[in-house]
Amino acid sequence: MGVLVNFLDEYWPHLLGALVGFVVAKLFCQRLFGGERKRRFSYDPARRLDLDEEEWQDQDEGTSTDPLSVEDTTEHIPYRLQRYKEKEMFRRAVEFYRLMDDRRTIRMFSDEAVPLGVVETLVKTAGTSPSGAHTQPWTYVVVQDYSLKHRVRLIVEEEEEINYRKRMSATWVKDLEKFRTTWEKPYLDHAPYLILVFKQAYGVGPNGERLNHYYSEISVSISVGILLAAIQNAGLVTVTSTPLNAGPALRTLLGRPANEKLLLLLPVGYPSHNATVPNLRRKSLKDIMVVM
Repeated sequence: MGVLVNFLDEYWPHLLGALVGFVVAKLFCQRLFGGERKRRFSYDPARRLDLDEEEWQDQDEGTSTDPLSVEDTTEHIPYRLQRYKEKEMFRRAVEFYRLMDDRRTIRMFSDEAVPLGVVETLVKTAGTSPSGAHTQPWTYVVVQDYSLKHRVRLIVEEEEEINYRKRMSATWVKDLEKFRTTWEKPYLDHAPYLILVFKQAYGVGPNGERLNHYYSEISVSISVGILLAAIQNAGLVTVTSTPLNAGPALRTLLGRPANEKLLLLLPVGYPSHNATVPNLRRKSLKDIMVVM
């Protein structure tokens, strides 16, 4: 015991310095590497699935929300599903299939008016779609003003002419011939409504902070699928067009914010009296479904 006391009495300044140095070093390492460790464990591969590099950087600067805290503050309520007898279930399934099997892509539109309330309900229906972390990362811009529709057409056709003449491969252009589609898009003038679908790469909070969105492109795509079904159910038609390279100019024209990226442009209305469609066949069930 005496030896230990003598040792501590002689070397206590060195031991104290070593202890303080250890604590300081530990705190420094936590400060230096703690953020990287937190980022590593909170990494979500879904965030990078559908983002351009610029959007990925934007999300890195966003405000993350702890999923547990959201769960703790979100009320859960009972869910009751209306169930049908087997015969009625099958009848409803077949009836809906037949309705959707009649759906066709139309590029020849009537200018006959469609009530705005109908279009509003169609978009509300699209808004029932599921989305990553319920972020609902979509904006549907409905254009009905003729002069604005025409400006949309001019922007789209300017880029589409370049696409057909230079950007698109000869094989791509050849594959489109059976649809009788060209760089000219007169239906953008004729259809009573144009619905431009924007993906929100990230959200914006009440104080201007950036909020993470997850699986945003997939979420918007599912929402548009529901919209297509709603359009068919209402007795209207559309064409799912992708305005290649026209997105930035259209975003500027429509005054949309920087966090939104144009994905699709859908004219909506009635088909013209002389509308035609290519005589195509859909794949059979055995070609699209595998049961295990």
